[in-house]
Amino acid sequence: MQNPEDILAGLDTEQRQAATALHGPVRILAGAGTGKTRAITHRIAYGVATGVYNPYNVLAVTFTARAAAEMRSRLRDLGAHGVQAKTFHAAALSQLQYFWQQAVGGDMPRLVDYKTHLIVEAAQRLRMSTDKATIRDLAGEIEWAKFNMLTPQTYQQQATHRSMPASWDLIAVTRLFQAYEDLKSDRGLIDFEDVLLIMVGILESEPRIAATVRNQYRVFLVDEFQDVSPLQYRLLSGWLGDRDDLCVVGDTSQTIYAFTGATADYLLDFGQKFPDATQIDLIRDYRSTPQIVGLANRLLQERTKVDRPGLPRWPQPLELVSQREAGPDPIFAECSHEQAEAEWVTGQIKQLLAAGHKGADMAILFRTNAQSAAFEQTLSDAGVSYQVRGAERFFNRREVRDGILQLRAAAKSADAVVGAEVISRVKDVLASLGYTPQAPQQSGAVRERWESLNAIVNLAEDLVASRGQQVTLDVVVAELDERASHQHAPVMEGVTLASIHSAKGLEWDSVFLVGLTEGLMPISFATEDKNVDEERRLFYVGITRAKTRVFLSWSLARSAGGRANRKPSRFLQAIRSTTTHAASESTPRTKRTLKAKVSKCRTCGAVLTTGAERKIGRCEDCPPTYDPELFDRLVSWRKEISTADKVPAFVVFTDATLVAIAEKMPADFKQLRQLPGVGPKKLERYGEDVLAILSS
Repeated sequence: MQNPEDILAGLDTEQRQAATALHGPVRILAGAGTGKTRAITHRIAYGVATGVYNPYNVLAVTFTARAAAEMRSRLRDLGAHGVQAKTFHAAALSQLQYFWQQAVGGDMPRLVDYKTHLIVEAAQRLRMSTDKATIRDLAGEIEWAKFNMLTPQTYQQQATHRSMPASWDLIAVTRLFQAYEDLKSDRGLIDFEDVLLIMVGILESEPRIAATVRNQYRVFLVDEFQDVSPLQYRLLSGWLGDRDDLCVVGDTSQTIYAFTGATADYLLDFGQKFPDATQIDLIRDYRSTPQIVGLANRLLQERTKVDRPGLPRWPQPLELVSQREAGPDPIFAECSHEQAEAEWVTGQIKQLLAAGHKGADMAILFRTNAQSAAFEQTLSDAGVSYQVRGAERFFNRREVRDGILQLRAAAKSADAVVGAEVISRVKDVLASLGYTPQAPQQSGAVRERWESLNAIVNLAEDLVASRGQQVTLDVVVAELDERASHQHAPVMEGVTLASIHSAKGLEWDSVFLVGLTEGLMPISFATEDKNVDEERRLFYVGITRAKTRVFLSWSLARSAGGRANRKPSRFLQAIRSTTTHAASESTPRTKRTLKAKVSKCRTCGAVLTTGAERKIGRCEDCPPTYDPELFDRLVSWRKEISTADKVPAFVVFTDATLVAIAEKMPADFKQLRQLPGVGPKKLERYGEDVLAILSS
């Protein structure tokens, strides 16, 4: 166990105050990047080291498996072994499994991982048509109802103000909700919200069980308290009983999950519930540069200035103070159309990569997942590795499950394989599932499968780097199993593409916030003031993910040559207006607005509307300007390569790229690299062959 004073070393004044406030109630308001995880883990560790806390009586609760895993890791490093750090669902499920026989009896119902298949079946029973988007919306609506502890009957009474999914009304959603609940009951199933609801019922109706739980857990810490729903707060109250040894941590400016039932009221009103509570503010931002912090502060200050009666509750936000050296000014880019925006962002990323920055240190963040496709394609064309976050859970992916199974089988006969040899063996095993040393150039499922397998390889490399000859295949499999049990996915290489919602709690050195137009930021269905406020907070979360560089872009039209009728987001007005004036060192001093050019046909001058046309530089209807025999030789060469590598021909080069090569006739590697679709890996692999064909 560490020396208590050593645990406090390195904390700033406010963090130290938080770490030494060992008796509840305590409220910590912690702004983005202010080291809240550091403060709260040191608080627990300090309490354990001083003997104030028995580690087995402490329960730290957060909202994501990743955050819980990070907390457990830090607590272990600080010597606070035995402390439980879990999500609300994991903690409640563990208790429900333990007490089921005593409280209910019989076999516990099976847990439903995903609602979607039951919702589809419920809709079919009611002869209601659905699509994928509507199913997601309906699942979200059911979750909102249950997080607010509503039954189908009370939902219809309480949800009259809610916006229903497209083509559905309140009565139809209520009927579907009831049909979904009936299906679960008929088949002996419960969902994640049921776990919390049932555990609340047990704690409130079984005094002996409640006493057992309260005797086990005497000290509580809840992270991200602004995201607590009424159901989660009621469960927390059941755990606490009449005690007050509770520490809550949160930031009202990062409340972005109201659509799931989350409310910041419990954080804001904590002092009313506990009048003697210790209250601490963390405002020193260690993550972002003064330029980025200034940008984020102004975004919130604009709303604070216009606060007036009739508007929703808007608490005074924390004004962060950056602790870092000055960095680059934020860059604002206005592009002519969506494809031009994607190409501009990709161009900026390529410049950063060429300067030595890692792709894993960059992220493209957007409001809706549908915006991802254009950026995936341009990154693929440029040969830039990327990963899409927020899709299917990592350890639920088929290729990951199959990979773990095959590695487990291989480990039985690989006792002598240790250290660096383990990495080679992992690659060999995963090759049968589609792993290759080089990333595939196409986007979509093939790319996502490769990224998953590559993440396993990276994990093996990290283990060997940290443990050396102690690593065997069994060690790799054990690490994967441990992570799978907590849904703690390994870090994946490449630029991250993610919605802002799924980026919450993460950070990158360079962040690209894209599609910043009215209708997307704020989203079109944010018609009420409270919804617009939440969209502003979402934009704030996006900005504060950046450590050193932030790029903000939008497009005026959907496609090239289309009507430029889009307007920049209203949220940009305040954060752009001050950039044209002299400013302090914590704010940008110059405005940098870039505009992408419309691509035109070099033959007829018409605007090029498709990616293939822009790649070859002319309309598809205009006559080609290349030598047909040369093009045929390139096609024949591509076929030989694709046959030998056992991949589709377009994986080598697309037709549009071959046409561009034949028409541009690059004379060297530099000229060839400038062509769309020729990334660095393809240049290295195929460059000499292509130049040889051209020179002949």
